[in-house]
Amino acid sequence: QYLRNEAHRFGITFHRTKRSKSQIASELDNIKGIGEKSKQKLLQHFKSVKKIKEATLEQLSNVLDKSKSQKVYEYFHTK
Repeated sequence: QYLRNEAHRFGITFHRTKRSKSQIASELDNIKGIGEKSKQKLLQHFKSVKKIKEATLEQLSNVLDKSKSQKVYEYFHTK
């Protein structure tokens, strides 16, 4: 019974980790020049990708430097 429980715990933990990593992957990963740290800054400030999409260039510039802000803004507003 202990062995079975341990095997299930291991499998479930692995699956949860895999699932949460795939949920973290977002449209921000498709923007050239936006790395992990920039992505984290944006998500911490705006809380969601939807709010990042709706942000103005000025709002984005408050979180990232000018060139990265421009890239994010153009990515979401030239589609």
